[in-house]
Amino acid sequence: MVHRDEVQALGRGESLLRYTDDTHMAIGVAQSLIEKGGFDGEHMTKTFIKNYDLEPYRGYGPGPPRIFRMIKGGEPWHGAAEKLYGGGSYGNGSAMRIAPIGVFYHDDPAQLKEVARRSSSITHAHELGKQGAALQAYAVALATNEDPSSPFERDDFLRKLEDFIEHQVYREKLSRIRELIGEGDRVKVVRALGNGIEAFNSVPTAIYSFLSHPQSFEQAVLYAISLGGDTDTIAAMTGAICGAYLGIEAIPETWKQRLENREYIEELAEKLWQVKTEIP
Repeated sequence: MVHRDEVQALGRGESLLRYTDDTHMAIGVAQSLIEKGGFDGEHMTKTFIKNYDLEPYRGYGPGPPRIFRMIKGGEPWHGAAEKLYGGGSYGNGSAMRIAPIGVFYHDDPAQLKEVARRSSSITHAHELGKQGAALQAYAVALATNEDPSSPFERDDFLRKLEDFIEHQVYREKLSRIRELIGEGDRVKVVRALGNGIEAFNSVPTAIYSFLSHPQSFEQAVLYAISLGGDTDTIAAMTGAICGAYLGIEAIPETWKQRLENREYIEELAEKLWQVKTEIP
């Protein structure tokens, strides 16, 4: 666990807020969707590789760079990841970057699920990795479709997620979320939902962090960090859902002012929505 005072201190100060591989890869997803007008697996893979080669210092885990080298060596983009870890990774690396897909396909759950799974298979080919990415994408999509000026219905939000996901591991975690809402003991939350690098031990935790503080971007993200573990990824996924629901205005101005590459990221988000709305 991270102490509450330490978490709050993260939001203060004047230093530049540098992003990790979570945001770096999400930028690549958005770039590819914009350039191709939708999902193109080969193009998205090449975008990931190009961005990694330019900025390999973003804190990437060992898996993606190995896969990128395999693809450069001739492996097909849709098959390289299966050769890693005896059938593919079930880490949260594909879920952490999925937000642009959740926004782009917010109005088509079936296509969203297919695209999320295919985009995951570039680096995370295990079924648990693909379903984790799809679940996170759908949470972002649902949040995009919600009206923040109307009462937020947690039970309805969870029910839609439960109806969407097939794997029993995720369905059980979503069921635990219902029981945990309002729980003040962070240890109990982590014990039930997890805070690790596995998709099934982090995507449900991010959803819970959002549902615990749906009206405050700052509180939701800081709560996610306070749970410890894979903090940057769980907080990134929490922020993606909460941001899709509340909008950019909900992000503390002091955070936005200090964000590395802020203008480019905002421009990318606007272009993504513009491309989406222009598609007949």
